[in-house]
Amino acid sequence: AVLRTQLTGGTGPDLMYVRSFKVGQDLFAEGYLEPLTDLAGLEENYSEGSLAAWGLDGVSFAVPFIAVSHGIYYNVDLFNKHNLEIPQTWEELLQVAETLQAAGVIPFSNGSKDEWDMNEIVFMNLLPDFVGGREARLEYERGEVPFNDDKMVAAFQALQDIAPYLPQGQEGVSYYDAQQLFLLGRAAMFFGGSWDVAFFVSSEPDFEWSVFATPAPAGRSTVVTFHPDAGLGLNSASPHKEAGLTFLSWLTTVEAAKILADELPGFYPLNETSITLQDKHANDFYALHEGKDVDARFVWPELQSGEPDGYLLTQTAALAVVKGSMTPQEAADYLQEGLETWFTPTQKFKK
Repeated sequence: AVLRTQLTGGTGPDLMYVRSFKVGQDLFAEGYLEPLTDLAGLEENYSEGSLAAWGLDGVSFAVPFIAVSHGIYYNVDLFNKHNLEIPQTWEELLQVAETLQAAGVIPFSNGSKDEWDMNEIVFMNLLPDFVGGREARLEYERGEVPFNDDKMVAAFQALQDIAPYLPQGQEGVSYYDAQQLFLLGRAAMFFGGSWDVAFFVSSEPDFEWSVFATPAPAGRSTVVTFHPDAGLGLNSASPHKEAGLTFLSWLTTVEAAKILADELPGFYPLNETSITLQDKHANDFYALHEGKDVDARFVWPELQSGEPDGYLLTQTAALAVVKGSMTPQEAADYLQEGLETWFTPTQKFKK
């Protein structure tokens, strides 16, 4: 809101952070951002998916700058104590959770007092493992499959699967509480994001910890939610466009990517060249997506521009499944029925 006020009043900055997808696209459509059609280094250094997060009608309007990754933090000492290996499939993850619970350890620290946690941190974390990565998401967005297909039902089933392994009274567990349950060694795992790396490092827990990618069910490939979060754009009214474009071109280089990653542990460049980070934990989290399919959080690209928006629908459904007031099938149907009221591509499936 502050940025928009500045831009409309003619006092906006020359360069600015630009949120991905709809927020940035709206600013560009309204003429506030300079098109970066021929910016040196842009096309060569970023994937189609990364460019799409800051593009509209084939025109880029910001350099992909910061991404955050999703995964599962785990207490290495507890895993060693109970002779547990990093799970390679969803089924193995549930077996690990069962073993920990039987030993009196809370398997997952997450709760739903902060409703966004169960949706954004847990459900968006595991969802692509069940429905697939970017290409699979595009099938939903193009209306090739409904939002209540068997894959979506399976994703909500996964939420139901982990519900017994959340803290007792999880409805009263906030995001901060979940962090503390993990940091105090009371819970063995925490569905989380790379943005927590610096906080966990500074908290200095008295155990060894690390991260692993949320595993897909047997027979499917693990997909990591590696979310394009912020780009850097140029004010279309800037009197310093040449200097701004020079800086943005430099921002596409590996040199810039390495500086970003080391100065902001847990916030990652989208440059396709692989790098090694100074901070071990940040580097371990960054490495989770290498060699794997990745995608943005499922509802961000196309499903937040109507009412009811996809975020609210998945959040309501995710909370209901965990609490036992919706079945996985009912949750998927709720998502489909909500989206088909306004999202044209999926209206063909309306009953």
